[in-house]
Amino acid sequence: MTAKLNHTIVAARDRNASALFLSEVLGLPAPVLLGPFAIVIVGDELTLDFVETRGEIRPQHYAFLVSETEFDEIFQRIRERQLPYWADPHQARHGQINHWDDGRGAYFEDPSGHLLEILTRPYGSGGTTAENPHPLVVEKLEPNDAD
Repeated sequence: MTAKLNHTIVAARDRNASALFLSEVLGLPAPVLLGPFAIVIVGDELTLDFVETRGEIRPQHYAFLVSETEFDEIFQRIRERQLPYWADPHQARHGQINHWDDGRGAYFEDPSGHLLEILTRPYGSGGTTAENPHPLVVEKLEPNDAD
């Protein structure tokens, strides 16, 4: 059996607002309420289960791999909502997107401060030969390099 991530719980100030925000921006089905959770279905089998909290929310990072067409659609909704966005997770390159691994990526925040990312190529998928390699990609270690 292969283990698959089924769901994760996302802390929110307003579960409904956060779940609706995510579903609308990403173009996903409307959230479903289940007990204390507002559930957003992402992909075939994964859900993000938003739950309200009164305590401190420690911002998390959620990255969504999307097609080029989906990126265009989502990015248009980000701009229509006039949401701040960045090319990097440190939020230093405001109003820009990245082209890591010869794809595209952008970061933006949800209503509770979680950092959301859309990307068209998985990290490192372009390797070192990409025109725009991911900044974390380094040369491959050769067997003799470990000495």
